[in-house]
Amino acid sequence: MLLTVAAPDELWIPLVDEPIGSIVNEIEATDPEIARLVAGPRRTLAFRTFAYVKVGLLLGELLVDRDVDTMSETSWVEQLLHEPETNARVRALVRQVAEEVAADDGAADEPVGPDEETRARFLDFVRARLGRD
Repeated sequence: MLLTVAAPDELWIPLVDEPIGSIVNEIEATDPEIARLVAGPRRTLAFRTFAYVKVGLLLGELLVDRDVDTMSETSWVEQLLHEPETNARVRALVRQVAEEVAADDGAADEPVGPDEETRARFLDFVRARLGRD
């Protein structure tokens, strides 16, 4: 997982490589209720983080339980999602994560990302490593 660098008043959003990030994004885009449930940067961050992890775990678990065509042009994830039951489970899981995040009052109030002291220590570390004291 990679993090984008943001200004102090902005939010750090995780970026996930394909395909899990695109799966969650597609489900989020097709279900307007999810956007309502996770409105706001902190809730969005919590939702995407937990959705990516939970969807990845579910798909990994299903991969162990099912046979996929390793010679196929489509990925194992696409093969699993082509199954209506699996697709429905993944969509339900993403919706469940959104509902859990919406129900957590702390998701809106807790600070996200490093504090100013941590940012300053990191910048000092980078400058020292680059020889720009």
